[in-house]
Formats: sequence, C-alpha cells, structure tokens
Amino acid sequence: MRAVSLAIATVSAFCFGFSGPMAKFLGAAGLQPLQAVWVRMAGAGVVLILVLLIVRPRALRIPRDRLLFFAAYAAIAVAAVQGLFFLAITRLPVGVALLMEYLSPVLVVLWVRFVRRVRVPRSAYLGALVAILGLAVVVQVWEGLRLDALGLLIALCAAACCAGYFLMSDSFGDDVDPLGLVAWAMLGSAVILLPVSRPWDIPWQAFTGTAAVGGHTLPVAGAAVWLVLVATVAAYLTGVTAVRRLSAAVGATVASIEVIAGAVIAWVLLGEHLGAAQIIGGAIVLAGALLAQTATIRPAASRDRTAPAEVTRVRTASR
Repeated sequence: MRAVSLAIATVSAFCFGFSGPMAKFLGAAGLQPLQAVWVRMAGAGVVLILVLLIVRPRALRIPRDRLLFFAAYAAIAVAAVQGLFFLAITRLPVGVALLMEYLSPVLVVLWVRFVRRVRVPRSAYLGALVAILGLAVVVQVWEGLRLDALGLLIALCAAACCAGYFLMSDSFGDDVDPLGLVAWAMLGSAVILLPVSRPWDIPWQAFTGTAAVGGHTLPVAGAAVWLVLVATVAAYLTGVTAVRRLSAAVGATVASIEVIAGAVIAWVLLGEHLGAAQIIGGAIVLAGALLAQTATIRPAASRDRTAPAEVTRVRTASR
C-alpha cells in the first residue's frame, strides 16, 4: 500500500514537471506568458469544477466566513505563483526557474520563526543556509551573474508567493475541502488575471497549428490540452490523493522530484541543457530545502498547529 502511495506521489511530481515545457510551446505559438497561464487556470478550473459537480458536489461548498480566504488564496497561492513562474521561464531555463521556486520551503521556515515567533530546530537554519549556498552555485556568483538577472528576480518573487501559498494552506481546517479549494482557486485566478492576461487577445487560431521549440514540434492544441489535463488537473488530483495517503514529510520529499522531472522533460522536449554548476547547485538547493522542511516536522506536528509541520503537505496537493 505504501509503495502505491509513493507511486502516486511520483506521478504527481512528473505531471507537474510538464507545466513549464508545455507553456514554452504555447509561447512559441504566439501566446504571451500570462495568456498561457490563463488558458491553464481557466481550463483546469472548469474541468475540476465539472468533475466535482458530478462525483463530489459537496466539495464545492464555500463557507461564508471563508470567502475572503478563498479570494486571497486564488490571488496569491495560484494566480501570482503561476503567473510569475510562467514569466520566469521566458527568461530562464525551466530547471533553473524550478530550482528558484524551491527556495519557498526555506522562506516558510524563516517566516514561521521570525514573524510567527515559533521556535524551530537549528537544522532548519542549516537547511536554509545550504539552500542559499546552492543558489550561489546555480547562478555562479564567482564569475558574475550569467543567468538573466530580471528572470532570477521574477523567480524569487514566485518563490515568495509559493511560500505564502504554503502558509495559507496551513491555515484552513476541516470546513474547507482541499479539492474544492483548488478548483475555485484556479477558476478565481483566471478571473483575477483577466485584466492583465487579456484572453480576448489570445491568438486562438494558433491552436489549429503547430509550434517548434528546440528543434521539436508539437500541435499547439495538444500542448494546451496536456498542460490543462496532465500538468494541472491530473497533477493536482494525484497530489491530493498522495498527500492523504502519505505523511507530510514523505509527500514533500517525493514532490521534489518535480525539479528533476521538469529539467529532464525540458531537455527532451526543448533541448534545454543545464550546466555542471546548475546540476551541482540544484542538488545542494534540494538538499537544503529538504533539511529545512524535515527539521520542522519532528516535534512540531504533535505540539503546535502553527508550526510549519503541515505546511509541507501542500507541495504535493497543489502548486
């Protein structure tokens, strides 16, 4: 049974890994980054809501006193994270953007300690330091910033919003169904992004053609369907299933495969190659993030609900 749960979590991580590469094909077809985000969020939101209406309608119930929380969740945890990430991959390799996003667990640890004033083990700080050192290797600071500076800044902002997503996901109780929250958040983020994504300007005729990236060609409609159904709907549903079957620590650990999956998929589909510094630094970043995450789990889960023990669980539930 545990092996099945781990397999489900691994499938979720690999499904998420397709989001960046598929978005690049939409970009090659003429869609702006925020337009690609809108297609992803609107499509996935509609699909999830229709599915839940059929199989689990009670999941879509929104408690009246949670309306503001749902709105904030849609704006920060979904719209901002996705929008900034998709902007980042227009200036950075997909693998590097994902590595930057994995600073979010470290940011969560720092927020919990210095804003919530919850004591965390020293190993959590060590993990944060290791992750920062890993990022220094990724960007090769000893030779000057080789990667796009604005792209790195955008990716860092995405990591901050992703940390906010973790913290917000730690704050709701049994009165909110996670599947319903994800479904409404996706649809809500599509509404929030309307003024900036301007979907009425999307070159819809592009979906009838093909797009080429890195010497590889895909049907644009196929890339969009894959982005919505696999990289979003399937990724979220398998993620929620996995995190309910596994502990938070195990679920978060398996979810880190997304970085590797995203880089491998980008290499196969886009021809993007990470240098030795990016590979070594990425391994250091993941090790530091994992250390920071697992350090907060041991004593805190049973003593203090405000500690970030449950924060890690949402990495596999939604991104």
